[in-house]
Amino acid sequence: MKSIVAKDQKVHIEEGSKPIIKPSFLLIKTLYSAISPGTELSLIGASENRKISLGYSAVGVVMECGEGVADYQIGDTVACYGAPYVGHCEFLVVPITLCAKVPTGVEPKEAALAGIGAIAIHALRVAKLTFGETVVIVGLGLLGQMIAKIADAAAYDVVAFDVQAERATMLRDKGNIRSFSTLSEMESDIAKCTNNHGADAVLLCAGGKRSTLTHQSLEWIRSQGTVVIVGDIEPDFPRELLFGKEAQILISRAGGPGRYDQVYEKQAIDYPYGYVRWTEGRNVAEYLRLVHDKRIDVQPFLTDVVDFHDVPAAYDELIQKKSTTLTKLITY
Repeated sequence: MKSIVAKDQKVHIEEGSKPIIKPSFLLIKTLYSAISPGTELSLIGASENRKISLGYSAVGVVMECGEGVADYQIGDTVACYGAPYVGHCEFLVVPITLCAKVPTGVEPKEAALAGIGAIAIHALRVAKLTFGETVVIVGLGLLGQMIAKIADAAAYDVVAFDVQAERATMLRDKGNIRSFSTLSEMESDIAKCTNNHGADAVLLCAGGKRSTLTHQSLEWIRSQGTVVIVGDIEPDFPRELLFGKEAQILISRAGGPGRYDQVYEKQAIDYPYGYVRWTEGRNVAEYLRLVHDKRIDVQPFLTDVVDFHDVPAAYDELIQKKSTTLTKLITY
């Protein structure tokens, strides 16, 4: 089996053994996997003197069902999410808690983004918005764009911002999203649409560790508003503004409850539906429902498909910023 890894800050195709099926797991032959540039370029940069597997969102066909699997059959097309079980590999062995069947009418390429969709959905759940509230999304890479589309589908009042004008332009004329590439225009819009009260929540999807955006985000929210850190930003907030607005600072961790829990993931034991309504696996399924019901359009993200053997060159394009696409899909 071939897989994609980062080593010494370079991307390599590695040969390895085909994974072995386990109880409550699925053996999946991969059709597509999605590159998440924000996460994966950081991993490549951190791969000096060590090897790191890349990827976490994919779609494929079930080749074998482990003992105890009742809801899946050989031949089912499934979306799956979450390293170390999901990566850019020809075959995957994934716990059923991290999988969801792809509905008829949803393209495999669309389903390959299910992991990113689950992360976007969980970020909005963390914000605890209610119908009609105003949310500001800062940073319009793949994840920020996905969050904006889902927030619009949920009937929130969506304001989006990115310093790159071409990214802001991608969201214009999409539903009711108002998208800006200058802070002054965005701030003016927030004041106008909230009657100067401020947004209910700001979701920080940008990267860059320390950023002036953390301070500024507190200026954009209302009293007792919320800032959710989604991207790779340090939580460096001035106490005066925090205290003055009694603001909440929250962290959104990956795709939802269950992530990094050995019982939920490694043992594939689901949380009770009545106690944990939205797990990471159920968020994957919800993304697929949104696509199936045409609530969100992810086609603009699917324009760049690369063959598995050309993947190292594709990463080089992303690293050198020669590509303007938000993601690349790998075909197997």
